[in-house]
Amino acid sequence: MNPAVQNMVTSLVLMQVGKRIPFEKPDVLNYARIAYVAIQVIILGTYYYISMKIKAKDDKTVLKYVEPPAPMSGQTEGELVTTTVRDYDLAETSKAIKGAYTGIAIIAVMHLYFKFTQPLFMQSVLGLKGLYESKMVQLYILGKPAEGDLKRPFKSAAGFLAAAPGPQTDSAAIAAAEKRAAKKDE
Repeated sequence: MNPAVQNMVTSLVLMQVGKRIPFEKPDVLNYARIAYVAIQVIILGTYYYISMKIKAKDDKTVLKYVEPPAPMSGQTEGELVTTTVRDYDLAETSKAIKGAYTGIAIIAVMHLYFKFTQPLFMQSVLGLKGLYESKMVQLYILGKPAEGDLKRPFKSAAGFLAAAPGPQTDSAAIAAAEKRAAKKDE
């Protein structure tokens, strides 16, 4: 099943379950708050642990790929990226941590300012689901090999109706990007 469709179905099911939870009771609301905070601590702690494992492994294997141009940027050709597996994984982990902090900020505003309670429940479950599906967790916690979807550089997540263009790793695209970069330097 398409991951975007799966996430939508999961969200719809969680909304229906969340409607049946009596958040108007103070005890239930406090348990939901505690569960949300505990899960966010688990998520952030897991990514911190992964970053420590990445640094300890210190994989200096060179990774070259052509990053596709940003949508609606007007650029037609991607940019060459040369990095190491260690730096790439740390950057991906950093993106995940920033995403977790952004989610915490949004839920905090929704709950504390607008007094919404259902998102506490939904983000608790979806946060754990997202953590389990994270490529960094798959590689560094579950020990899966870096092949297929877990091969670096990671493919961009597909949208609801169309697949997003991922990084190009073929030698022809890398050679063309290197030539463009050499022309710019001249």
